[in-house]
Amino acid sequence: MTADTITAVDTRINARWLIPVVPAGVVLEHQALLIQGDRIEAIVPQAEADQRYRARETVDLPLHAIMPGLVNAHGHAAMSLFRGMADDLPLMTWLNEHIWPAEGKFISSEFIADGTRLAIAEMLRTGTTCFSDMYFFPEVAAQVASDIGIRGQICFPVLDFPTPWGSGPDEYLSKGAALAEQWAGDPYIRIAIGPHAPYTVSDEPLKAIVKLAKQKQIAIQIHLHETAFEVTDALEKTGLRPSQRLADIGLLSPATQCVHMTQVDDTDLDLIKSSGAHIIHCPESNLKLASGFCPVDRIQKAGINVAIGTDGAASNNDHNLFGELNTAALIAKAVADDAAALSAHEALAMATINGAKALGRENEIGSLEAGKLADVIALDLSDPFCQPIYDPVSHLVYSQHGRELSHSWIGGIPQVQGGKLTRIDVPDLMLKVDQWACKIKNS
Repeated sequence: MTADTITAVDTRINARWLIPVVPAGVVLEHQALLIQGDRIEAIVPQAEADQRYRARETVDLPLHAIMPGLVNAHGHAAMSLFRGMADDLPLMTWLNEHIWPAEGKFISSEFIADGTRLAIAEMLRTGTTCFSDMYFFPEVAAQVASDIGIRGQICFPVLDFPTPWGSGPDEYLSKGAALAEQWAGDPYIRIAIGPHAPYTVSDEPLKAIVKLAKQKQIAIQIHLHETAFEVTDALEKTGLRPSQRLADIGLLSPATQCVHMTQVDDTDLDLIKSSGAHIIHCPESNLKLASGFCPVDRIQKAGINVAIGTDGAASNNDHNLFGELNTAALIAKAVADDAAALSAHEALAMATINGAKALGRENEIGSLEAGKLADVIALDLSDPFCQPIYDPVSHLVYSQHGRELSHSWIGGIPQVQGGKLTRIDVPDLMLKVDQWACKIKNS
């Protein structure tokens, strides 16, 4: 062996199991993942790595599984400060009588900064390395995410009526266009358009959204077919199902992410499939608000990409994507009346490569492959409740809930080490959260 045959890398991670996600259904053992800069240099057997690579830092994880960081494809991060505030209420009561009044009273740039930081801390601790956010003051959320170093799709809101962030559609779109310009080409932050829902955004703003999305080459994320009432009300008022209305306007495309989709028929599926749009499944929020069941198995068999999101902590109560996977896999089987529906490997793909596809980042993230960004997480499977291990992927979906996460890297930069956050001052954050809780409780 000569010096010419040795490749220098920044980080070497030795793991008992490596789950690349691509190719599908594969679990490798005793592999070394090599990171150079912000990219995965190679994945090779550990014995081969001993001969071919020298690393500045080596991390030995003999009882761990490593895999791509999770992609939380839909949420409202700053709503973490409303966690548990208005539980056990129907969607429209929850929105109209509790959430929207609270937002009118408390939403500010400071609220968004602290609430987003709280959500990111929870997401990082449970394996998320890329998230999509749809909420007010998106410029603040984008900056917080960038400062911490987590990848984010930040969707600026569009509604027909005034909010704390603006007076109406024209102002929202103007601000959003400037935000898209500001973050264009950023490796961490992508800006998208977030029309709230068909029932809160009229035709002309939706047409303007389509035009802006094409001009800026950015994505659109919208709540769609969340409840049976939404669909029934739309049929009574317009004679069209919401999906048909959006298709007629031109809003459905490969850049569109349809969130919830609990109420679907064959015409909806045909429209989504032919447009190339994606569906974001939020099972726990749908359960908690009694919104319905997204028929994931049926949708996937129709050839539609399905990703997964937590929704906001006010309607889910957490941002733990592993818990979401467990719920999604179990519900899919009951809805399909098929125990084979949404296998553990398929569920894990929803939170990794499928989420990356939905956000238009499948060439960068979502799987462990040489050349992709080094967004990697490690989970300790040594505890008794994970034993014995026949298939680590089965345990990741059915037997643990994200608290076993020990390490996380985003672009090769450590975000969690030994279960501890490296780039968030947790005591300071908790002090600010307590101050917000007192204000909200005493209002």
